[in-house]
Amino acid sequence: MADTSLQAPDDAAALYSYIFPIGYSNSSDCGYCRRSRSGYSYYAVATSLTPAFYQKLVDRCWRRSGTLLYRPNQRNSCCPHYTLRLDSTSFKPTKDQRQAVNRFNRFVTGDTYIKEASRLYPRSREQVRKRDNEFDLVSRIHEAEVESLKSPPEPAHQFTVSLELDTFTEEKYDVFENYQRIVHQEPPEKISRHGFKRFLCNSPLTRETLVGPDGVERQLGSFHQCYRLDGKLVAIGVLDLLPNCVSAVYFLYHESVHSHNPGKLGALREIVLALEGGYRWWYSGYYIHNCAKMRYKIDYSPQYVLDPETLEWDLLDKDALAIFDQKHYVSLSRERRGLANWETAEQNGDSIPIDHQSGDGEAKPSDSDDENEVFLLNSDMPGIASLEQMEAVDMDGLVLRSDFSDNFFLASDLVVWDKDEISQYGTLRSRIAELVAAIGPDLMGDICIDFRRRNKE
Repeated sequence: MADTSLQAPDDAAALYSYIFPIGYSNSSDCGYCRRSRSGYSYYAVATSLTPAFYQKLVDRCWRRSGTLLYRPNQRNSCCPHYTLRLDSTSFKPTKDQRQAVNRFNRFVTGDTYIKEASRLYPRSREQVRKRDNEFDLVSRIHEAEVESLKSPPEPAHQFTVSLELDTFTEEKYDVFENYQRIVHQEPPEKISRHGFKRFLCNSPLTRETLVGPDGVERQLGSFHQCYRLDGKLVAIGVLDLLPNCVSAVYFLYHESVHSHNPGKLGALREIVLALEGGYRWWYSGYYIHNCAKMRYKIDYSPQYVLDPETLEWDLLDKDALAIFDQKHYVSLSRERRGLANWETAEQNGDSIPIDHQSGDGEAKPSDSDDENEVFLLNSDMPGIASLEQMEAVDMDGLVLRSDFSDNFFLASDLVVWDKDEISQYGTLRSRIAELVAAIGPDLMGDICIDFRRRNKE
């Protein structure tokens, strides 16, 4: 490393998101279809991320598990992962979802409370008629909370929901242990406090407060939305609150409330949080079309799916779902181009374009063991710059940190920088180029590549 250093401003920690590149590799096992080879993903570790930067990553097919960031290659995966988001301002709950909320509210309040409250606090005919004919999700989702109930009388149960810091407590771990053991049927030896902390408490997101153009103050960062029934913690929604969305990380609950559809209630409450808090969008996590357990996500609409090639959002309507039914890998922008080519060819009397011939051109999971496939820039990963494109990107100004100094360095300050070639897989320059390609060259100015991570684990 050269002696030159970059004097960082006092607020440098707020300027950058700190990332350590890991690389492009094959997962050993798929948790959805249990294939021994599940497909490739690019991985990195975040030591600190601003919520605004992570929002950009999520909008480029990334997700996190604890501090581990990953972006899957949908083209060669056994179970392609697609990013979904729902517009909370346009959401209309289905009859089944409305019934779930009403049943739970009745359970919490109890019939005796409902009768006594209606006697003590009578509604006008117009109010009764409006409530019977209109379902306002925001008011109904809060209806049975202690803060919303008039007293006397006393409800059958005390129900509260609070947004708390994503810190570890034994109370939270008890819910996690019960959920993993009972619902996911994991053996006790695979459930640990360390795993819970690493997965659901160790977030790289910084906490901030943002006042939006609507004047609503929004909290940003990672939080636990905690549900308590009669003082006992019974469910936790692990959430990343970002400038433009409520991103669901995980939802877990105690077996004692399984009959009340906690997953459905949790999803609805997160949508309400997105609506009330001014975040607008609710991101439910990856959608896997060929996984039956994931189909519940499309019960909430209108949903939009992120195109892995153009990184643009498309409405996931019946026509789009029909394409997902037919193909293993889907890029709706590619489908539109293919349809346009088909129509043009049909008009000109030409042969049918290959994308629409039976089976030809269809992307399928790769079973190749070719070593070149571990180099991201030689992969077929959609939405990623190629080796040729990355060779034209000027990465000299990338900011780095290491254990050798508290100062920041530029990539061009490294002694080996000009000696390395991007095409030489395994060199420092090629590994940095992979990270830049994976996040997008236009985001280089937002990151600091943090090599200090090696001494922190």
